[in-house]
This record gives sequence, structure tokens and C-alpha cells, in this order.
Amino acid sequence: MPTATLVDEFESHRPHLLSVAYRLTGSVSDAEDAVQESWLRLDDADAANIRDLRPWLTTVVGRICLDRLRSAAVRREQHVGQWLPEPIVTGLSPSAEPDPLEAVVRDEDNRLAALIVLDTLTPAQRVAFVLHDGFGVPFDEVAGILGIETPAARQLASRARKAAAATTPAVPDEEHALAVQRLLEALAAGDLDAVVAALHPDALVIGDANGTTSTAVNVIRGADKFARFFLGLIERYGPAVFTVMHPVLVNGQLGFFSAALTGDEAHRSSPPRVGGFTVRDGLVYAAYDIANPEKFGGIRLPGLSS
Repeated sequence: MPTATLVDEFESHRPHLLSVAYRLTGSVSDAEDAVQESWLRLDDADAANIRDLRPWLTTVVGRICLDRLRSAAVRREQHVGQWLPEPIVTGLSPSAEPDPLEAVVRDEDNRLAALIVLDTLTPAQRVAFVLHDGFGVPFDEVAGILGIETPAARQLASRARKAAAATTPAVPDEEHALAVQRLLEALAAGDLDAVVAALHPDALVIGDANGTTSTAVNVIRGADKFARFFLGLIERYGPAVFTVMHPVLVNGQLGFFSAALTGDEAHRSSPPRVGGFTVRDGLVYAAYDIANPEKFGGIRLPGLSS
């Protein structure tokens, strides 16, 4: 039976463990399950012999997430279209009862663009890179988690580091918000030229619906194609879609959550979706159109239903 002191100490590490698990898996549900499983393993362990609980728990979470990453790789083979991380969607202001996920997304390394790059890594590369570079786990411990020699763990992290260097750096929140607001206003006006002007020339759209509704099955590249894609969605669902679109924080930066909307004779029903963005050079560079209901576990919006 765990003592009250041990429970309190574990809870003090929960935000850290959630951040580790979320960055490793890109999944809120997997991250929360991994943290809960780490507690069960702690309950079964001899806590008196654990010198420092935080690194011990970090290592345990790393092992659990490695298994989940390998399972996810199998699930992705059956996935229809593009695969995106599960977003963490929160209100523009902190909630009255703080959610550990709000602490997770304060870290720029948990922005969607960074997680998308991590998704290109093998499970072993991701674990080696995230645990060592992100959370300071020594390479000998990383090697133990992966069941390999220490030099091999170093090599895995080095390869991952090169891939991660391609991540578009997060811009200040104000710059991000201004660019996104400009784009959304142009979309609401239905002005193709204004939408294109709000976009980076190399803008792209990545959609994840897993075949459940309309989105980009393949990556859309170029400002004009980007603009026509979103204006086409608005035409399909009707201008009323803006009445159910709410500004939110998607992994810590401005995006939107659109609730379900019943269609009419002229327009189709609109399913819930989350829109996240990356900004480059003051313009929207990437849009992440997440309409896959399996990716809504990280929505924390009291009063709004997905």
C-alpha cells in the first residue's frame, strides 16, 4: 500500500512524466496511460530502495512508451491518409482547475511541428533523442531501455538530432496569433487573394481524418492550393461553420476548434475538427487539419463538445 507521502511525491512529478510520455508518443491517451502504468510499477517496486524518484520514473515511462511506439507503428499501417499527433487543445485562458496538460504545452518542444518531425523517426531513435536531449537521461540508461550498447544509443540520437534540425522554430505567441488571425479573417471573407497573401509561398496543409470525413488525404503544397482547399471546405459546409468555430490554444499556440454543425439542403453537415498552425516569416506556413475523432482525447474545453 503506497504511503500518502509517496502519492504526493508521484503527483508532483506527473506534469514532467506527462511531458516525457507525450513527446515520446505524440498521443495524449497513450501518455496518460503510460504515466498511470508507471504509478502501478512504482506501487509494485520497493520505493525505499529508489534513490531519486524522478529519474527512476522517467526511465520507467521511457520503457512503457517504447512499447507503445512499436504498437503505434503497426496501427499506422492501416491508417487512411496522413498521420498527425494528437493535439492538446485548451482555452485561451488557464482553466480554473489547472490541468497537467496545460503545463505540458508550455514547452516549445511539444508544439505540433516538433512532434510531426519526431513522428518521422524510428521508435528507437525517438526514445534515444527525446530522453537524452530533451530530458537529460544518460546514454547508458537510454541504452538499457533500448537493449543496445551505449555507442549505438549515441548514434541513434545523432541521427534523430539531424532530422529534428528541420523543425520550423516556434515564433513568439503574438507573431503567431497575428498571422493566424489574418488568415482566418481572409477565409471568413471568402477572399482568395487575401487568403493567399496571408500564406507563406511554400504553405502546406496536412490533414488527418483517417477516412472519416473530408480533409487532405495527401499533403497539399503551395499557397494557392492551400487557399482553395480551405475555401472549398467552407463552400461545402456553408458560412455557418464560422458560428461553431472557437479560438483555442492548440499545443500552446492559437488555432481553432470547430464543433459539429448540422447541414441543410445546400450544405453538408460539418464534423468536429481542430486546426493548428505553424508560422514562418510572419505568414502561415502550415495548417494541421485534424478531423479524426480518435485524435480528440486531448481536447480540454469545458462547455464545448467534440
